[in-house]
Amino acid sequence: MVSYNKLWKLLIDQELNKKELIKLSGVSSSSIAKMTKGQNVTTDVLCKICKALKCDFKDIMEYIDK
Repeated sequence: MVSYNKLWKLLIDQELNKKELIKLSGVSSSSIAKMTKGQNVTTDVLCKICKALKCDFKDIMEYIDK
């Protein structure tokens, strides 16, 4: 299972909200909604978010073994 809790914490640290992330990264609101529900998104979406936030995959997500 993939967790995006690190992304939500990073947004708080950078004083951003999800709407601002959508504007900065150019990803769709449906992709952000999927991430909020812990669902899979494409690598392209992750790359856009990392580019916008100047971070790496490990900074926004983690694998959790159920």
